[in-house]
Amino acid sequence: MDICSKINPLLTLEYMQTENENKYFDRKSGQIRVADLAQHISAFANADGGTIVIGISDKKRTLEGINFCGDEKINEFINAPKDCCRPMPRYREEFIDITNEFGKPDRILLLHIEPNVDRVIRTSNDRTYLRIGDKSKEMLGENLRNLEYAKGSRHFEDEIHQYAVLEDLDEELIDAYKKRIGAEGIDTHQVLMARGFLQNRDGKEYLTNAAVLLFARNIMKFNMNCRIRFIRVDGREMQVGANYNVVKDKNIDEPILRLVDAAKAFIADQLRVFTRQEHGSGQFVERPEYPEFPWVEGIINAVAHRDYAAWGLFIKVSMYDDRLEIESPGRFPYIVTADNISYTRFSRNKTISRVMTEFKWVRELNEGVKKIYSDMAEAGLPEPEYVETPNTVKLILWNNIDVRKSKTLNKTSGADLNEVFSGLGNIWEQLNDAERQILKILKDSGESNRAGLVDITGKSVRTVSRILNRLVELGVVRINGNKYSKNHTYSINEK
Repeated sequence: MDICSKINPLLTLEYMQTENENKYFDRKSGQIRVADLAQHISAFANADGGTIVIGISDKKRTLEGINFCGDEKINEFINAPKDCCRPMPRYREEFIDITNEFGKPDRILLLHIEPNVDRVIRTSNDRTYLRIGDKSKEMLGENLRNLEYAKGSRHFEDEIHQYAVLEDLDEELIDAYKKRIGAEGIDTHQVLMARGFLQNRDGKEYLTNAAVLLFARNIMKFNMNCRIRFIRVDGREMQVGANYNVVKDKNIDEPILRLVDAAKAFIADQLRVFTRQEHGSGQFVERPEYPEFPWVEGIINAVAHRDYAAWGLFIKVSMYDDRLEIESPGRFPYIVTADNISYTRFSRNKTISRVMTEFKWVRELNEGVKKIYSDMAEAGLPEPEYVETPNTVKLILWNNIDVRKSKTLNKTSGADLNEVFSGLGNIWEQLNDAERQILKILKDSGESNRAGLVDITGKSVRTVSRILNRLVELGVVRINGNKYSKNHTYSINEK
């Protein structure tokens, strides 16, 4: 049987020793100074909570144990949240028996730090930290003010719902949740109370807004905001009046734990798939308009992090000829911006995000946003854009419609290439047919990246790269952007 935490069974000994540190987990050697734990305790308490494991080297990941520290220092470790932070955060300590690196019986200590919703937790020397990804970062200036402001207000998801009762929850969803957290066979009332979904106010029990949003059988009865609206526009901009060009308008109304799957199934049927003949084999292969992960992850992030207190607003997915937009109610939460979203994370809805993490939808370490960028680049599509409006955050995924059009022009155009590029003189005469073809594509499309040219020509990445390098050396093609970036493009050098 695996050695693991009884408080958080996900923390097996193998996980604690081998897994990379992340938003909810950090490891420290028993040689650490007790005072140096303070910043990590503050960081976890001010974010979504987490566990500090003491007794595993954070550099070599060896099982050092803590017995060598002596009882006095071990007691200081246990009391660190109380002695080194102001105010004291809620936490629990846990010892796990191990065999250390020398083959002797030993222990490691786990400090399970709970999130603080309504207070900022500072270190005893009055410094404030926040867990961002796998780092505990000090909050200063405007970031600190925003954190203090956020902690001073209640979170909508934690407020009680006056009218919903246990019978309004979907038993199938509750059972699925209990299975995810290893609570099968435990009474639903007990599970909801333990997880904070059921709270006592003046001797009466109430469900929280989070419980209703996640588990309600009929979500529209209690919260009209919990929906995704899909709009398909025929063109690149929405028109009104006689030129109204919306060709599909669909509302998807479900509790959060059904919303993602329902939206994914519907939207997948609306996206276009293009077929081309593969070079060499002659087989026809299908290529989606957008890779699946970026748009699905965009919807998941919108569901997890939107502002549910923004009454009358809902998630909107708009499909245009040249782009897909996913718009989420609420501005970026706290310290997150359009510039740092690929490596910064802070949950507006901690309870909802934690449940979605347990259902393996929300990813830790912000790796989901990173993969949105990488998957779009690998598909040869432009870099995604995040835009913040006064009331929403919008993710824009661009397709390659202009490159596809240039492909059609390249196939159907009867123009004489010699005439089109006659100004190149002797250089044009030195080029082979493949090199001339790529020049023609770049002229028609304006610019393209390497993946787009591979798709149009049907040639290998290696062949297209060799041709582009030669054209750049000859001075007839230029590189736009950093040549070491995956997102750089090529165009005709007009000079």
